[in-house]
Amino acid sequence: MLDDKNIEVKTNTDFFDKKGEYLQRFSKIVFTGMIDQFFDYQLGELAYRSLKFETETLDIDNFQGNAVVNYTDAETPYTRIIEHKHFEFGKGDKGKTVITREYPMDWHRVMNHTIQ
Repeated sequence: MLDDKNIEVKTNTDFFDKKGEYLQRFSKIVFTGMIDQFFDYQLGELAYRSLKFETETLDIDNFQGNAVVNYTDAETPYTRIIEHKHFEFGKGDKGKTVITREYPMDWHRVMNHTIQ
């Protein structure tokens, strides 16, 4: 479909390696990265949030009765627990269940990786 429109698509490419060339060469670019980085942090950094996932297999048939439970209180260190067997694709083994806890993490601009 994109070939018919003569649209060039680049994947697995670091946009910033050739940013100047791309901006000169193309009249339109679809950029899917961090917008503050695109503008060289001229107005500072935006607050990003990262997630850390911890997955655990439990020797019980059912942990929470739902696919997703969100935790909004300040005392709970995680924001969400997903119990995979409650999704259509993951009925799982009898007597076992798999859960994943999501923990919020701060994002820091150090080689674009999250510092824990």
